[in-house]
Amino acid sequence: MPTRVLKIDREQLQTVAMQARIEEAAAILRSGGLVAMPTETVYGLAANALDPRAVEKIFAAKQRPAWDPVIVHIANEAMLAELTSSLPGVVHPLVKNFWPGPLTLLLPKSERIPGIVTAGRPLVGVRIPDDPVALALIQAAAVPLAAPSANRFGHTSPTLAQHVLDDLDGRIDCILDAGPCHHGLESTVLDPNRNPMLIYRPGAVTREQILAAAGREVEHYSEPAQLTAQPPEALPSPGVGLRHYAPAARLILFESSLDEMPEAFAKIIEVERNRRHGAKTGLLVPKEVLPQLPRAGNDLTHHEWGRWGDASELAANLYTALRALDDAGCQIIIAPVPPAVGIGEALRDRMRKAASAAPVTR
Repeated sequence: MPTRVLKIDREQLQTVAMQARIEEAAAILRSGGLVAMPTETVYGLAANALDPRAVEKIFAAKQRPAWDPVIVHIANEAMLAELTSSLPGVVHPLVKNFWPGPLTLLLPKSERIPGIVTAGRPLVGVRIPDDPVALALIQAAAVPLAAPSANRFGHTSPTLAQHVLDDLDGRIDCILDAGPCHHGLESTVLDPNRNPMLIYRPGAVTREQILAAAGREVEHYSEPAQLTAQPPEALPSPGVGLRHYAPAARLILFESSLDEMPEAFAKIIEVERNRRHGAKTGLLVPKEVLPQLPRAGNDLTHHEWGRWGDASELAANLYTALRALDDAGCQIIIAPVPPAVGIGEALRDRMRKAASAAPVTR
């Protein structure tokens, strides 16, 4: 059956109509079903995190391998106490500074968390989302929600309800459609149990912000290249597999200053035209550069990405832009890589993984 879509207005959440839709979705979750919900990062595919059979449905719908753990979303710190067996002292300033928000903490799990959630690992990823719809749904369901991104495994993450439908229509019960997600990139994932602390996945909460809040050194995780070739027994954290975030088209990345970018685009376009005559090419283009590029034609199309100097804007638009170029029939996408400053670190991470993956069959 087609997936049910419930329109939600974030500004009218307290109305009877909106509350009825939230309760309808919550009832689905309490009965073991699947609901795609908006968060400030991307749309998540939610199930009761305490029900292993419900969580199994997430893996089946997404075609996600069992070795890839999922993040649990909660509404308050009282829920956190129920899901963890202990909390390192450094967790308190992190929670104070970044929750609700796009920071996932890997914490020792309690016996209430099924092994399927953590891929058998002793740590569970937990966060409080900074989205009123997600929080209202968790509170109405009265259970913590396991919720990885609401897309097929390996595909570009969804930042609109339509993206969820494109990937999962008929495979899940319901979508709460509250419009676009604010950040557009998945949460930062941090292991605070070690010193230095370890960022497994960069996101909107940056290393510099974590260091300032916690007063403890922070390192970035280096992913082994063999993850692309051989499935691991279990990943150490959500979001670290290299086979992630991929468009259907082949993604080509390049480094360039803004001034030199038009020439860099032109050179790569020429190379690809000679290599794959007739292949439709899409350009992911900063707003400042767009007027200086070759005209679009039968084999070339542009998508305005955002302002090069605003990494948050580029992050919010990345997945939507990649999906739009896929929808335009592009076989190749050419994109510049932002500097590794602030959220630019997270952008580079997602784009590198998208470019390293083989093209996805839609």
